[in-house]
Amino acid sequence: MLDILKNRRSQYALGAELPLPQDEVDHLIREAIRLAPSSFNSQSSRAVILFNGESRRFWDLVKDALRAIVPAEDFPRTERRLAGFAAGAGTVLFFEDQAVVADLQRKFPLYAENFPIWSEHSTAMAQLATWTALSDAGIGASLQHYNPLVDDEAARAWELPATWRLCAQMPFGSNEGEIGQKSYIDDQQRFHTFG
Repeated sequence: MLDILKNRRSQYALGAELPLPQDEVDHLIREAIRLAPSSFNSQSSRAVILFNGESRRFWDLVKDALRAIVPAEDFPRTERRLAGFAAGAGTVLFFEDQAVVADLQRKFPLYAENFPIWSEHSTAMAQLATWTALSDAGIGASLQHYNPLVDDEAARAWELPATWRLCAQMPFGSNEGEIGQKSYIDDQQRFHTFG
Protein backbone atom coordinates (compact mmCIF):
# COMPACT_ATOMS: atom_id res chain seq x y z
CA MET A 1 0.00 0.00 0.00
CA LEU A 2 2.78 2.46 0.86
CA ASP A 3 4.39 1.95 -2.55
CA ILE A 4 1.08 2.85 -4.19
CA LEU A 5 0.93 6.05 -2.12
CA LYS A 6 4.56 6.85 -2.97
CA ASN A 7 3.77 6.70 -6.69
CA ARG A 8 0.79 9.08 -6.49
CA ARG A 9 1.83 12.48 -7.82
CA SER A 10 0.28 15.54 -9.43
CA GLN A 11 0.21 15.19 -13.20
CA TYR A 12 -0.53 18.38 -15.10
CA ALA A 13 0.40 17.09 -18.58
CA LEU A 14 -2.75 15.11 -19.34
CA GLY A 15 -3.94 13.42 -22.49
CA ALA A 16 -7.29 11.95 -23.49
CA GLU A 17 -6.15 8.32 -23.85
CA LEU A 18 -6.83 5.96 -20.95
CA PRO A 19 -5.17 2.59 -20.27
CA LEU A 20 -8.59 1.15 -19.36
CA PRO A 21 -12.00 1.39 -21.02
CA GLN A 22 -14.11 4.32 -19.83
CA ASP A 23 -16.61 2.12 -18.00
CA GLU A 24 -13.78 0.50 -16.02
CA VAL A 25 -12.40 3.90 -15.05
CA ASP A 26 -15.88 4.96 -13.99
CA HIS A 27 -16.19 1.79 -11.88
CA LEU A 28 -12.73 2.36 -10.35
CA ILE A 29 -13.67 5.90 -9.28
CA ARG A 30 -17.01 4.79 -7.86
CA GLU A 31 -15.42 1.95 -5.88
CA ALA A 32 -12.65 4.18 -4.49
CA ILE A 33 -15.22 6.66 -3.20
CA ARG A 34 -17.53 3.90 -1.95
CA LEU A 35 -14.68 2.29 0.04
CA ALA A 36 -13.37 5.55 1.53
CA PRO A 37 -14.18 5.87 5.25
CA SER A 38 -16.51 8.53 6.62
CA SER A 39 -17.43 9.61 10.14
CA PHE A 40 -20.41 7.74 11.58
CA ASN A 41 -20.37 5.86 8.26
CA SER A 42 -22.24 8.88 6.92
CA GLN A 43 -21.21 8.22 3.31
CA SER A 44 -21.69 11.94 2.68
CA SER A 45 -19.30 12.10 -0.29
CA ARG A 46 -20.85 12.53 -3.71
CA ALA A 47 -19.19 12.66 -7.13
CA VAL A 48 -19.97 13.71 -10.66
CA ILE A 49 -17.73 11.86 -13.11
CA LEU A 50 -17.31 13.74 -16.36
CA PHE A 51 -15.73 12.26 -19.49
CA ASN A 52 -14.70 13.83 -22.78
CA GLY A 53 -16.90 16.76 -23.83
CA GLU A 54 -18.61 16.97 -20.45
CA SER A 55 -15.23 17.38 -18.78
CA ARG A 56 -14.24 20.10 -21.26
CA ARG A 57 -17.60 21.75 -20.59
CA PHE A 58 -16.70 21.99 -16.89
CA TRP A 59 -13.31 23.58 -17.62
CA ASP A 60 -15.03 26.06 -19.97
CA LEU A 61 -17.26 27.07 -17.04
CA VAL A 62 -14.16 27.61 -14.93
CA LYS A 63 -12.51 29.62 -17.70
CA ASP A 64 -15.56 31.87 -18.07
CA ALA A 65 -15.71 32.44 -14.32
CA LEU A 66 -11.99 33.24 -14.10
CA ARG A 67 -12.06 35.56 -17.11
CA ALA A 68 -14.32 37.84 -15.06
CA ILE A 69 -11.82 38.15 -12.18
CA VAL A 70 -8.29 37.50 -13.50
CA PRO A 71 -6.50 40.58 -14.87
CA ALA A 72 -6.35 40.49 -18.69
CA GLU A 73 -2.54 40.46 -18.73
CA ASP A 74 -2.50 37.34 -16.50
CA PHE A 75 -5.31 35.49 -18.24
CA PRO A 76 -3.26 33.76 -21.00
CA ARG A 77 -1.29 31.86 -18.33
CA THR A 78 -4.53 30.92 -16.55
CA GLU A 79 -6.09 29.83 -19.83
CA ARG A 80 -3.10 27.57 -20.62
CA ARG A 81 -3.38 25.90 -17.22
CA LEU A 82 -7.10 25.25 -17.69
CA ALA A 83 -6.48 23.92 -21.21
CA GLY A 84 -4.14 21.36 -19.65
CA PHE A 85 -6.92 20.13 -17.39
CA ALA A 86 -9.41 20.09 -20.27
CA ALA A 87 -6.98 18.03 -22.39
CA GLY A 88 -7.47 15.05 -20.08
CA ALA A 89 -9.94 12.22 -20.49
CA GLY A 90 -12.18 13.37 -17.65
CA THR A 91 -12.74 15.16 -14.38
CA VAL A 92 -14.17 14.02 -11.07
CA LEU A 93 -16.14 16.68 -9.20
CA PHE A 94 -16.15 15.91 -5.48
CA PHE A 95 -19.10 17.06 -3.38
CA GLU A 96 -20.31 16.66 0.19
CA ASP A 97 -24.05 16.31 0.72
CA GLN A 98 -25.00 18.93 3.30
CA ALA A 99 -28.34 17.19 3.92
CA VAL A 100 -26.42 14.26 5.38
CA VAL A 101 -24.37 16.62 7.55
CA ALA A 102 -27.50 18.43 8.79
CA ASP A 103 -29.22 15.12 9.55
CA LEU A 104 -26.26 13.97 11.64
CA GLN A 105 -26.29 17.31 13.47
CA ARG A 106 -29.96 16.76 14.37
CA LYS A 107 -29.42 13.14 15.44
CA PHE A 108 -26.27 13.79 17.46
CA PRO A 109 -26.50 17.37 18.83
CA LEU A 110 -23.54 16.82 21.17
CA TYR A 111 -21.27 16.62 18.10
CA ALA A 112 -23.19 19.06 15.88
CA GLU A 113 -20.40 21.57 15.41
CA ASN A 114 -17.97 18.82 14.41
CA PHE A 115 -19.96 17.25 11.57
CA PRO A 116 -19.01 19.90 8.98
CA ILE A 117 -15.34 19.33 9.89
CA TRP A 118 -15.74 15.56 9.73
CA SER A 119 -17.45 15.95 6.37
CA GLU A 120 -14.30 17.67 5.10
CA HIS A 121 -12.31 14.68 6.37
CA SER A 122 -14.62 12.36 4.44
CA THR A 123 -14.18 14.18 1.14
CA ALA A 124 -10.42 14.31 1.65
CA MET A 125 -10.32 10.55 2.11
CA ALA A 126 -12.51 10.03 -0.96
CA GLN A 127 -10.18 12.27 -2.96
CA LEU A 128 -7.05 10.46 -1.82
CA ALA A 129 -8.64 7.05 -2.44
CA THR A 130 -9.65 8.11 -5.95
CA TRP A 131 -6.31 9.71 -6.78
CA THR A 132 -4.40 6.69 -5.52
CA ALA A 133 -6.61 4.24 -7.43
CA LEU A 134 -6.20 6.24 -10.64
CA SER A 135 -2.44 6.43 -10.16
CA ASP A 136 -2.23 2.69 -9.52
CA ALA A 137 -4.10 2.13 -12.81
CA GLY A 138 -1.54 4.25 -14.69
CA ILE A 139 -3.83 7.29 -14.95
CA GLY A 140 -2.48 10.76 -14.20
CA ALA A 141 -4.43 13.25 -12.10
CA SER A 142 -4.18 16.36 -9.98
CA LEU A 143 -6.43 17.96 -7.39
CA GLN A 144 -7.86 21.41 -8.07
CA HIS A 145 -10.03 23.83 -6.09
CA TYR A 146 -12.00 26.23 -8.27
CA ASN A 147 -14.90 26.23 -5.86
CA PRO A 148 -16.91 28.17 -4.85
CA LEU A 149 -16.23 30.06 -8.07
CA VAL A 150 -18.12 27.56 -10.25
CA ASP A 151 -20.46 25.94 -7.74
CA ASP A 152 -23.69 27.45 -9.06
CA GLU A 153 -22.78 26.97 -12.73
CA ALA A 154 -21.86 23.31 -12.19
CA ALA A 155 -25.05 22.66 -10.21
CA ARG A 156 -27.12 24.15 -13.03
CA ALA A 157 -25.18 22.45 -15.83
CA TRP A 158 -25.64 18.95 -14.41
CA GLU A 159 -28.90 19.57 -12.50
CA LEU A 160 -27.41 18.64 -9.13
CA PRO A 161 -29.20 18.67 -5.78
CA ALA A 162 -29.01 21.98 -3.94
CA THR A 163 -27.58 20.19 -0.90
CA TRP A 164 -24.42 19.08 -2.74
CA ARG A 165 -21.47 21.39 -1.93
CA LEU A 166 -18.55 21.29 -4.36
CA CYS A 167 -15.25 20.58 -2.59
CA ALA A 168 -12.64 19.79 -5.26
CA GLN A 169 -12.05 18.82 -8.86
CA MET A 170 -9.74 16.09 -10.17
CA PRO A 171 -8.85 16.22 -13.86
CA PHE A 172 -7.43 12.90 -15.06
CA GLY A 173 -6.08 11.28 -18.19
CA SER A 174 -3.03 9.73 -19.77
CA ASN A 175 0.38 10.73 -18.45
CA GLU A 176 1.79 12.95 -21.17
CA GLY A 177 4.81 14.29 -19.29
CA GLU A 178 7.31 13.54 -16.59
CA ILE A 179 5.98 13.47 -13.07
CA GLY A 180 8.27 15.30 -10.68
CA GLN A 181 9.81 13.83 -7.59
CA LYS A 182 8.33 14.78 -4.26
CA SER A 183 10.53 16.26 -1.57
CA TYR A 184 9.86 15.74 2.11
CA ILE A 185 10.63 17.91 5.11
CA ASP A 186 12.79 16.44 7.85
CA ASP A 187 10.98 13.93 10.09
CA GLN A 188 12.09 15.83 13.20
CA GLN A 189 10.01 18.80 12.06
CA ARG A 190 6.98 16.67 11.44
CA PHE A 191 6.75 13.80 13.88
CA HIS A 192 7.03 13.08 17.60
CA THR A 193 6.80 9.56 19.00
CA PHE A 194 6.24 8.77 22.66
CA GLY A 195 5.95 5.60 24.72
